[in-house]
Amino acid sequence: MKARTAFLVLLTAGVVGSAAWLVFFSPVLGVRSIEIVGNLTVPSERIEQQAGVADLHPLATVNLADVESRVLGIRQLATAKVDRVWPGTLKIEVVEREPVAAIPAGGKMAIVDGQGVVIELESAAPPMLPVLRVDRPVQNDPAMMAALKVIQAVPSEVAGKVRQVRAGTAEGVTLELSDGRTVIWGGTDRPEEKGRILSSLLKKEKAVTLYDVSSPDVVTLK
Repeated sequence: MKARTAFLVLLTAGVVGSAAWLVFFSPVLGVRSIEIVGNLTVPSERIEQQAGVADLHPLATVNLADVESRVLGIRQLATAKVDRVWPGTLKIEVVEREPVAAIPAGGKMAIVDGQGVVIELESAAPPMLPVLRVDRPVQNDPAMMAALKVIQAVPSEVAGKVRQVRAGTAEGVTLELSDGRTVIWGGTDRPEEKGRILSSLLKKEKAVTLYDVSSPDVVTLK
């Protein structure tokens, strides 16, 4: 009886040991494919290379946090989430940063997202992005952050007409439209009201060159 018990213990230990070897050390359950989800402009090959996971590396021992950190080294990406999909796939789900404005920077144009993060440098501003001009073009500067919020708050039917945005202070954001008209937007308060009023005025008051919607209760036209 004791011999039988000892045999069963050894057999169980052997099975457990084999299973552990298969999962944690063997290439049998290694990474055979990497699935990239959510990327639109960043090539999957670049993300896979940045992930730095070798083929057949045991899936169970991949440090997901480390892979996420490496992938986020691509500045065009805002978030990255890495998961294991058994038996041999590593899934990387990313969200790309959305360009909001172009800021002059040393002869180049810094393309930034809504948080002021520089996505890339271009020789010229992309046609559909407004040029943002502020005194201190650095992330978290109050005037710059206010201007970025305003750009994102402008109604879609107006956004395509905005060619330049100026902000001397967080309460002094001004929009310059492609047809030469100027909009004094003010601060980031009451964006829905300002947007609704501006859209209506641009359609009805086409001879006006300056629209001041900084105070939606008292709109000024010139």
